[in-house]
Amino acid sequence: MKLIFCLFNYFPFGGLQRDFIRIARECLRRNHSVDVFTMKWEGAFEPDLNITCLPVTAWQNHTRCQQFVKQLHNQLAQKKYDAVVGFNKMPGLDIYYAADTCFQAKVRNQHGSWYRFTPRYRHLVNYENSVFAVSEKTTILLISKQQQADFHHYYHTPENRFHLLPPGIDRDRIAPIDSADIRKKYRAEWNILDNEFLLLMVGSGFRTKGLDRILSALAALPSEIKNRTKLLVIGKDNPDAFIRQAKQSGINNRVTFLGGRHDVPHFLLAADLLLHPAYNENTGTVLLEAIAAGLPVLTTDVCGYAPYVNEANAGRVLTSPFQQIELNSALAEMLLSLKQSDWKQNAIHYAKNADIYSMPKYAVDIIENLCKSN
Repeated sequence: MKLIFCLFNYFPFGGLQRDFIRIARECLRRNHSVDVFTMKWEGAFEPDLNITCLPVTAWQNHTRCQQFVKQLHNQLAQKKYDAVVGFNKMPGLDIYYAADTCFQAKVRNQHGSWYRFTPRYRHLVNYENSVFAVSEKTTILLISKQQQADFHHYYHTPENRFHLLPPGIDRDRIAPIDSADIRKKYRAEWNILDNEFLLLMVGSGFRTKGLDRILSALAALPSEIKNRTKLLVIGKDNPDAFIRQAKQSGINNRVTFLGGRHDVPHFLLAADLLLHPAYNENTGTVLLEAIAAGLPVLTTDVCGYAPYVNEANAGRVLTSPFQQIELNSALAEMLLSLKQSDWKQNAIHYAKNADIYSMPKYAVDIIENLCKSN
């Protein structure tokens, strides 16, 4: 098959982008060709992918996306493809990988009615409608069952257009035989003593992932726990506002921002607890990656993959509506009970037996079946 994959921006640390790479590699493994069109590509180019960065000149993000889609359609008019696969919502897709939450639902929950009069709102709703409207035919690869209800509520999308995929984390997240040695090495490198707790936050988009909530919970810890607790923040985002929050809370010496990293699996082994109290999260792949590494998790139930934490009995899931005092209490309680808990052993056992790795295979199966039926 000759496929075209399109996404607005690629950088190596985003969940959407990593899923895109996994699916593209599976296509290549099956001897399909993949042309990739994007506005921006950060990091090393992926071998065997034909990558084209389409130039855009607009200042605002939504008008940049409009320019990109116009150029993309010009490309589609010149070449014949078996399927157009999109990883962002945009017109003209045969298949959409639904990595993002329903924008309409998000707006209704987080913004006032005034927001619906902005150009950005109109643009994003139009692009979402171009994928999910009843009149469209786009096949939707769904990675979170809870999102289907939102899309159906706002767009009445027929159920037969949705295809629910299992999770698909990389197997290099599984705790290796020498995990104890890796843990010791990384803790020593970051000056984490044996009697200290290492908290980990992983994710690009600090606000969405709930970093402000994490900092508040860290600041609220009893002094005897807080003074031996450190937080490492890994992800691509502007940390300035959160650095100010840490300073104002008197915990800036407890928090280190590392930016995007390629050695996240090693930090999952070195840490004592993963914190992910997200405001909204379609999936939360890092929750499963932590489970595979044997790292207990503290998260919120808005994450699509939060049920796996409960299923694995590998930590705690806070129920909605979110209460900061509940997170504060849960963090202190979990840190004090880490040594007595079975969370680590439960997580490792679950990762060995559950299907949390096969998403790319199922996604490409659906792409192939769609191409054969057309």
